[in-house]
Amino acid sequence: MIHKLLVFSCLFLSLTIILCMIRAVKGPSAADRLVAINVIGTKTIILISIVSFILKEAYFIDVVLVYALISFVASIFISNFIEKTGGKSQ
Repeated sequence: MIHKLLVFSCLFLSLTIILCMIRAVKGPSAADRLVAINVIGTKTIILISIVSFILKEAYFIDVVLVYALISFVASIFISNFIEKTGGKSQ
């Protein structure tokens, strides 16, 4: 039962990541894109953690930590870019 719930969670997270990708591409503003990218990063971290739990492999946790650090640094750079451009997305 737990296994099916975790698989359903992975599928649901994958679907919502796709929806967030659409928001990140369409915008309409740079801030919307930044939030969408942050949400994608967070959902990906959760997805990898669930896969790690399903497969019972602990080394995915290291991947999660590295991905979280890269996502955080990317958010900082994108925020600085938005601040320099004044929030104009085009």
